[in-house]
Amino acid sequence: MKPHPTIPPVSPYRPIQSRRGFLRLGALGGASLLTPRIGLSQATPTKPNLVFVLSDDQDWTGTSVRMHPDVPSSASRFYRTPALEAFAKQGMRFSSAYAPAPVCSPTRYSLQTGKSPAQLHWTKAAPVMTAASGYKLIPPTIVRQISSRETTIGEILQRVGYATAHYGKWHLRGGGPGQHGYDEHDGDTSNKDAAPFKDPNPVDIFGITERASAFMEKNTREGRPFFMQLSHHALHYPENARQTTLAAYRQRTTKSRQVERGAITEDLDSGFGLLLKKIDELGIRDRTYVVYMSDNGGGGGGRARPVRGGKGSLWEGGIRVPLIVRGPGVKANSFCHVPVVGYDLFPTFCELAGAKEALPPGLEGGSLAGLLRNAGAGEIRRPRRGLVFHFPHYQGTEGPHSAIRVGNHKLIRFYETGQVRLFDLGKDLGEKHDLAKELPDKTAELIVLLDEHLTVLNAQMPTPNPTYDPNRKPVAQKGARSRGKERKRR
Repeated sequence: MKPHPTIPPVSPYRPIQSRRGFLRLGALGGASLLTPRIGLSQATPTKPNLVFVLSDDQDWTGTSVRMHPDVPSSASRFYRTPALEAFAKQGMRFSSAYAPAPVCSPTRYSLQTGKSPAQLHWTKAAPVMTAASGYKLIPPTIVRQISSRETTIGEILQRVGYATAHYGKWHLRGGGPGQHGYDEHDGDTSNKDAAPFKDPNPVDIFGITERASAFMEKNTREGRPFFMQLSHHALHYPENARQTTLAAYRQRTTKSRQVERGAITEDLDSGFGLLLKKIDELGIRDRTYVVYMSDNGGGGGGRARPVRGGKGSLWEGGIRVPLIVRGPGVKANSFCHVPVVGYDLFPTFCELAGAKEALPPGLEGGSLAGLLRNAGAGEIRRPRRGLVFHFPHYQGTEGPHSAIRVGNHKLIRFYETGQVRLFDLGKDLGEKHDLAKELPDKTAELIVLLDEHLTVLNAQMPTPNPTYDPNRKPVAQKGARSRGKERKRR
């Protein structure tokens, strides 16, 4: 294996005071990834280590791993992710895994708290529109900061003896990870913090991995279990990918966007491979759970892509994401087809860590531990039936909409038109055949369930715009559709 490249000492991060002391953070956070196992403690923690790796904007079809055994196109022929391929063969793939939201920050808040974006009232990443924007509906005002009143997974695990760390993109404000349960962290980071990192450390992929590796080594030496979240900035700033990787993808296509996205995907995979190598070097693989997931769908992929839609929509392409888990008791090269959602990870981590305290009120997720221990078979117990997704905003081409999935049936409601559409995902993964009129009883049942969910969660809804003029073009905003596109679509 080639030695890890030297990373230049250029970092936007500054020293941070955490709850447990002063942290020196930079492009290199500690020992080299190739540090040999010297002087590690013989003490073995009784609790498993928990490592959660979160990619950014990585589509369900955005890796070379087949996410469904019967859907060949669920694996990309273009992206090369050999580390993820090997990892998937060692663990369990969840073929029907969902991000809590089709955009970034709401998903991140949900993952920290085990609650849906609808309950947390943070359902969009970017600023929302007002009546002056000229759209038919006024999206609700959102909370754009993690609340100190919420209990995070980091805080729970700290209380049961875990060392905790969060590296990479936080994007939740609220004082940063140190104020919300993390002993070590990179601060209150957001997208822009990745921009300065270029070859040989694109978007800080390898810097994040270095700091994570040093954290694992330190706590392994001390015999202390750890929980660590690596929130990568990739696939943001794909033009920052390593030059050698970019050159390899230029041999495969002349489309610059595909070249950059493919290259940053492979660079991210290389960083993930180094993390797994470090776990093996430390001799902790047999007591470490590793979870890999994306924060939302990405889109793209052309006609061969089996799912519809992308980031900013509740079509499958916007919320269905790769989720792979490896760890003690997890059957190698297995698949789980039970629908799961990101906020299920909160109670999952609590159960795996043996946390005995009562879980926070309002928790919406259910533990995946039983599925992991039973080769993917079984059920998840959640407070309410079905999975609900709520995006009362303008982004992409859909306008404000909500969705619910119960079994294989998925219903989407569009608030501008009042239209509802029903699909059987078991037969129609691409959501092409609307069953709403063919199955009126099922449609009515899911409408009632969706309304009950949103009412119980006190979800914020879009409201009519009293100044709406259908003859005026709405003010453009990043991610929002134009009125011309809307008319063409309809």
